[in-house]
Amino acid sequence: MSLTLENFPPATLPPHAEALRQEVKAFIAEQLAGVPTHIRARTWAGFNADFSRAMAARGWIGVTIPKEYGGAGLDAFARFVLVEELLAAGAPVAAHWIGDRQSAPLLLHYGTEEQRRTILPRICNGELFFCIGMSEPNSGSDLASVRTRAEKVEGGWKLNGQKIWTTYAHKSHYMIALVRTSGTSEDRQNGLSQFLIDLSLPGITVRPIMIGTGDTDFNEVFFEDVFLPEDAIVGTEGNGWKQVNAELAFERSGPERIYSSLVLLDLWARLLGDNPDTAQAARLGRLVARLAPLREMSVAMTALLTQGHSPITEAALFKDMGTEIEQQIPAEIAEAVAAHPDVAADPELLRTLAYLMQLNHVFSLRGGTREILRGMIARGLGLR
Repeated sequence: MSLTLENFPPATLPPHAEALRQEVKAFIAEQLAGVPTHIRARTWAGFNADFSRAMAARGWIGVTIPKEYGGAGLDAFARFVLVEELLAAGAPVAAHWIGDRQSAPLLLHYGTEEQRRTILPRICNGELFFCIGMSEPNSGSDLASVRTRAEKVEGGWKLNGQKIWTTYAHKSHYMIALVRTSGTSEDRQNGLSQFLIDLSLPGITVRPIMIGTGDTDFNEVFFEDVFLPEDAIVGTEGNGWKQVNAELAFERSGPERIYSSLVLLDLWARLLGDNPDTAQAARLGRLVARLAPLREMSVAMTALLTQGHSPITEAALFKDMGTEIEQQIPAEIAEAVAAHPDVAADPELLRTLAYLMQLNHVFSLRGGTREILRGMIARGLGLR
């Protein structure tokens, strides 16, 4: 097997999706008026519950969730346009991001009817924020080595273990966690299940992890004899590995995998003006030339999602390539600034650049490290 254009069938955004773009632009312009670029650079790492609730009031959280569960009943193309505009402008979407992008679709596909009726409308209304419980200490992105365990007890489950690098767990209401319900970590993918966990339950401790930027978006989460009711399980016991891979296809295929540094690139391009020197124009051209086909790949995967496919291998490839350009953008712009030490650089450009240079190593960690992704790609190609 090989990855070809057939894996990324060319697609265009349909008129009904493009029709949403100007309305979203106007909303963002109003909401972010006066917000400087170095703050906008946080974009999908920026947590602003008020902004998320303002989006919910417009019906823009859970846009692909059916109306009967509180969503807008639109397709993945409409969500692509919405997300693209939010990220291009550097909107602070972290509060609702996980719930909208993957927790709600996961519950829609695998959850019980009761879970759908009680949880999905509250996600769409901006009432519930979600985090992901996948990574564990000493495991990196090797999700199959899960040690956190849920044991069957009378009336439900008893949960013990630890999750790490759990983004915004300290501000979230729920976690969907991948845990072991049978066997041992040596059993790899077998015996894994997913649970819907109310983070206010007794026995749960959340400890922030400070990263180089001084932010504490990441957290460690400890579970000590946490009682979960029987209906906390999501989907089928033992089917967690298949479910989490479907979830990761949502996580890895969107434009957030190429747009994390876009506000910096946009600011730099505007500062260059209409007549940049030859070297600057060539550098800008190379970056845009790399972004353009990646965007087309993301649109193609969006089309596959609308057709009911789960492009797991394709999403892993896209994420690997996308985070590379996300890291390259601040590095290239730093080189461009350094090449003209006699020219005073724009202060806002420097502030934005400094933030992203401290953060950009995270781009290739979140959502699966480069090594793990390349292993997935190799397996998908039948090479291992």
